[in-house]
Amino acid sequence: MRRIEHLAMIAHDMGVIFEFLGIVTLVPFAVLIFYQEWDLLIPMASAPLTFLLLGYLISRNPRSHSATRLSVALVAVALTWLAIAFVGALPFILGMHMSFTDSVFEAMSGWTGTGFTVMASLDTAPKTILFWRSFMQWIGGIGVISFGIAMLSRSGLTQYQLYRSEGRSEALMPSVVSTGRRIWGIYLALTAIFTVVIGIWGRVPLWDALNLVMVTLSTGGFSLHNAGVSYYNSATLEALLIPIMLAGAIPFKVYFFLYRGNFGKFFRDPTVRLIFALSIIVSLVVSLNLFVFNDYTLTLAFRQGFFCTISGFTCCGLQNSTLQWLALPLVLIMLLMMIGGAAGSTAGGIKVNRVILSYEGLVWWFKRFFVRGNVIVPFKHEGKNIPGNISELELSKNLLIIILYVLLIFVAAVLLLHPGGALFAPYQVIFELVSAASNVGLGVGYLTPFSPWTVKWVFVLLMWIGRLEIIPVLILVMGAVRGFEAATSG
Repeated sequence: MRRIEHLAMIAHDMGVIFEFLGIVTLVPFAVLIFYQEWDLLIPMASAPLTFLLLGYLISRNPRSHSATRLSVALVAVALTWLAIAFVGALPFILGMHMSFTDSVFEAMSGWTGTGFTVMASLDTAPKTILFWRSFMQWIGGIGVISFGIAMLSRSGLTQYQLYRSEGRSEALMPSVVSTGRRIWGIYLALTAIFTVVIGIWGRVPLWDALNLVMVTLSTGGFSLHNAGVSYYNSATLEALLIPIMLAGAIPFKVYFFLYRGNFGKFFRDPTVRLIFALSIIVSLVVSLNLFVFNDYTLTLAFRQGFFCTISGFTCCGLQNSTLQWLALPLVLIMLLMMIGGAAGSTAGGIKVNRVILSYEGLVWWFKRFFVRGNVIVPFKHEGKNIPGNISELELSKNLLIIILYVLLIFVAAVLLLHPGGALFAPYQVIFELVSAASNVGLGVGYLTPFSPWTVKWVFVLLMWIGRLEIIPVLILVMGAVRGFEAATSG
């Protein structure tokens, strides 16, 4: 079967998702009308119209009732995320007259929830464009595929394959559609609650509060101002944003425990406990390092240390410091960025769940060295005994993702550690590469609006590949060269 025929198997559902994106991207028009920025009417209309046109053309394909290969779903998701970056770039090209490279960069950073920006000035940018950036991060944080599936009226194998391919494999409900809708209900509720909290106790205008919550809960990190969070010069606001970052980085399934009043089960969840523990411990170490070795006052050290560490760990990307620190605190934050938040959250990175699984696998592996050859040592995960053949397969897949992630950073570092980056130490360049691949957005100043176009495209690829957890892009490349039949058996 030819490559196009493979993709045609799920073209209808992908087209429906584009159509829904076309509808939802009309939301920024409310901001355009409120602030009467009529000159942006055509630029802002370009994105929803393009989504609707693409959706209409693609969804005209007859709906497939045959079994869909997982490899095809992986490729479809990879192409979808690439397509939305190009479509999302249109308002920047037409409305801000940014270059094609900068526009795609900004859109990819937005949809993937990364937070790096190459816009020359945020303080003078139109309100509608600023909201478009925040809105992309808010939608992209929970996943454009999960959004589209939540709007579909049916649940089947195709939707399930697409859902898995975007890294949303948590089985909360029997129906994938039901799962998507429940998650979006939680997401909307949290956005509304936190906006009220930030507006009242953070003492910022509603406009700022809404945008801050959208980019923080989605662990995106876009800012309304050139100075970022430092623009507000408010320790109270920064303290209020920290729990919102953590809320976006923990798995959304645990909110069902809170909804049902089961607080004990919430705090017994291993991913939640590890996220909280690492956040506190590493933040303390970073803060003390800033106080002792960077000559910060104790108050400033803890304010910047806790905020930037947790922002990096949760993959949010907001920062209240230029991060011109000594190597150790940056290396610690870099390790946390590599780990990232939990699976089933808005965060990026390798995911805490994989760290836990790797630790359990390591313990299981060493236990088998100290027993007799005929003794079977069960592998336990989440209190359950997992059969040996399944556990070895899952551990291998888990390790594969981690290895590919490290190789991705290595290749990017080889490409960018050249004389042009001589103003920065290697660990600073690698820090930003990890930040891009984990969809964080924390930066030390290496990437700027004036960076070479080659550097920007390396970052675009890192953000795209990192958001999809590498495998879909790898399958896309292999499928394009060898065909999907040869690339994987699905």
